Amino acid sequence: MRLRIGTWFMWTAVIIFFIGLAGVVGSVVVNSLGTRWFDTWLPEGWTTDWYGQAWDEFTLLPVLGVTLAVCLLVAVISVLVGVPASYVLARRSFPGRRALYLLFLLPILMPPMTYGIPLATVLYKYGFAGHLSGVVLANLVPSIPFVILTMTPFIEQIDPAVERAARMCGARTRQIFVRILAPLLVPGILAASILVVVRTVGMFELTFLTAGPDSQTLVVALFYSMSAAGIRAQQSVDAMAVVYTGMMLVLLVVALRFVNPTQLVARVKEDVDD
Repeated sequence: MRLRIGTWFMWTAVIIFFIGLAGVVGSVVVNSLGTRWFDTWLPEGWTTDWYGQAWDEFTLLPVLGVTLAVCLLVAVISVLVGVPASYVLARRSFPGRRALYLLFLLPILMPPMTYGIPLATVLYKYGFAGHLSGVVLANLVPSIPFVILTMTPFIEQIDPAVERAARMCGARTRQIFVRILAPLLVPGILAASILVVVRTVGMFELTFLTAGPDSQTLVVALFYSMSAAGIRAQQSVDAMAVVYTGMMLVLLVVALRFVNPTQLVARVKEDVDD
């Protein structure tokens, strides 16, 4: 009886949460399409002009270009650095391996603001912050460990006997990695890249601390549009928020198309004594 009451309470809480979330998102979408909306259930009229106004007023085309450039650069660099590192962690046993793995996980487990402020201070000191390079460097700090966390289970699922057979046939480490492992890791690399893009698009703190006027991503531009002084139509701000939410939903759908969430759980190997 108690189990049934607990299950009923859990499902009720879940339903209430999603109803509230749908109401918040729905009100923003409706307001972005309404002409006037005061003290009524629905707006007095419907229009899409607010999206055109937001596109021109907030210069969304350059902002989307910067967002795309930052995401692609962060994803490519994170994969180039994270995949070899995850291979070492998955295949090699050495003193301090678990401590090193935990060190890689710290930027993911810790709130970005805790290390974002000192990181931004260093980037400003050396002239990187305020430019596209500073935004990319800041976003690499959590992205590379995220690739390592994602790719390690993929590499562990590949039978090491395949590599041993290639070595017996005279293949070198580089040939094994490029010709044998790389094709097998394509799904994992693609999944890690998509997830890094999703995280980078939504990474507000690090981008906000290091971005300049010409290096703002969409989420930072949305924040500035909401907090800027002056009179702005709420419908145009909501239209910009809908654009951002729609982009995130598309990225998440694509990510879930290629990523099985259970694959992101790293398996802890236990040493068996002979």
